[in-house]
Amino acid sequence: MPIVKNVSRAVSQLLQSSGCGCGISIVPVRCIGVSPRQVASDAGFHSVTFSESDHPRVLITGGLGQLGVGLAKLLRKRFGKNNVILSDIRKPADNIFYSGPFIYADILDYKNLREIVVNNRITWLFHYSALLSAVGEANVPLARAVNITGLHNVLDIAAEHNLRLFVPSTIGAFGPTSPRDPTPDLCIQRPRTIYGVSKVHAELMGEYYHYRYGLDFRCLRYPGIISADSQPGGGTTDYAVQIFHNAIKTGKFQCNLKPDTRLPMMYIDDCLKATLEVMEAPAEALTMRTYNISAMSFTPEELAQEVQKHVPELEVTYNVDKVRQAIADSWPMNFDDRNARRDWGWKHDYDLPELVTTMFSFLGSDSRIAQAN
Repeated sequence: MPIVKNVSRAVSQLLQSSGCGCGISIVPVRCIGVSPRQVASDAGFHSVTFSESDHPRVLITGGLGQLGVGLAKLLRKRFGKNNVILSDIRKPADNIFYSGPFIYADILDYKNLREIVVNNRITWLFHYSALLSAVGEANVPLARAVNITGLHNVLDIAAEHNLRLFVPSTIGAFGPTSPRDPTPDLCIQRPRTIYGVSKVHAELMGEYYHYRYGLDFRCLRYPGIISADSQPGGGTTDYAVQIFHNAIKTGKFQCNLKPDTRLPMMYIDDCLKATLEVMEAPAEALTMRTYNISAMSFTPEELAQEVQKHVPELEVTYNVDKVRQAIADSWPMNFDDRNARRDWGWKHDYDLPELVTTMFSFLGSDSRIAQAN
């Protein structure tokens, strides 16, 4: 099979030469043409005994990203420390490693991922492994491998082992021809980034697997997520995190989007709360598999004005990044999330003033605010 060998060799060279430092292993070549529920006779799984519990057994992929650590903390409080396994291909910090179960899991290694699910009797899987918008545009082949091939592996394993699967989507799943103010759950989606394309693909594949194989697939379209616990990770909305770090450290911030660029945003606690709520919602309450969720919508200028109430001396300038601006201009300005609020009672807690106050309290800006006052 020379074609398959050549494809495997090309993907291997791509991932090994990638400049992102992700350390992703070679994509396994396997045949797709049977039901994902069919288990190979040579699976070679190990038998491990765990205490029986009514709680789900949870695996989080891509767990060292912006949301995984916080989600693990929330789920461990709810279901017990040992019932939630955090995974990634990077080495965790000591405080994360010792806070609960951690395991190496490469979503492009189908066999290994499958063994993890079986050996640990996983029942819920949160799939957070992905390359974000700006990073994905800088390395499209790698984004295609991680965001699409990795998704296929997770879908097959989830269907085969009857898991409840959560895959996040994004405002990036919409494009310039989508209605922007507000953007409903169901409308035309023609994104112009590989990140957005991969997320539309995830939404549709998850819905297909639900109707074709009975997979319990659940998905939320996240707005821009703001968190004090992690550094910006290459997303178009990351300016809304960076401004807080710069306000505290230097008192100067240069924004890479235009001051009037309006985008939907959400504080991380609301995001994690919504994720747990939709996973716990009764199946019969869900009228769709993918929901918009929203909390607030603001521009860089509006955010800067609210930040300056805490740090009046903050200097804000604008140096527009054409790539990120083009991405932002194709995204929704406001999300219509009435279906989430109706079906499973979604309700956000943080508006812009609460968000800014909370961010400063977590980032330890007391001394700087005192100086400003």
